[in-house]
Amino acid sequence: MIKFENINKTYPGVQPLHVLKGLNMDVEEGEFVSIMGASGSGKSTMLNILGILDDYDTGDYYLDGKLIKNLSETKAAEYRNNLVGFVFQSFNLISFKNALENVALPLYYKGVSRKKRHLMAMEYLDRLGLKDWWHHYPNELSGGQKQRIAIARALISQPRIILADEPTGALDSITTNEVMQILADVNAEGITMIIVTHELSVAQQTNRIIHLKDGVIESEAFQPKAPVQHEMA
Repeated sequence: MIKFENINKTYPGVQPLHVLKGLNMDVEEGEFVSIMGASGSGKSTMLNILGILDDYDTGDYYLDGKLIKNLSETKAAEYRNNLVGFVFQSFNLISFKNALENVALPLYYKGVSRKKRHLMAMEYLDRLGLKDWWHHYPNELSGGQKQRIAIARALISQPRIILADEPTGALDSITTNEVMQILADVNAEGITMIIVTHELSVAQQTNRIIHLKDGVIESEAFQPKAPVQHEMA
């Protein structure tokens, strides 16, 4: 599903910053992968390249068998819209739109009619237990509710891959477990899941942990996915 071959990325400047240094990686369809590493290890750059939000300098990146290289913005947007869903630590919800409108937004950019996209958005809100909150604005919602709305928004365009950047970083431990259970359920439906996290307890709920250090993969650990730990009442 995803293949990095000798990917290099340098940010220019007075002192150029070589962030990714010949990175090689394969992710199979349906995997649940976490990426860990210290600040500056290249995690965010790697995720941006995976999501076709940033270019790389040399090497080859294949997504679903397609070479992602020197794409026009139109073509890059087409691949993003059809293949990739994003979930962010800061939720990235639009403050002046309610929950329903936030979830429906990707379908607006796909040209789906207002009626149809609102019907679909309500289905996804219902699936994530937020049907009764459809008319609430982000400032009226808890962190966990915001993240579930962000997940619904990522899912509504039916992507093949979900990229999540610190999806539990702004959440308490109980809500973290709830969000991880949702992501695990989504992955169980066959959607490839890649999350960047600083939390080992979160990474241990994925099937593979990739550790980045100084722009290269330092280690990989395959593991049976542990069940999400629920807090005792």
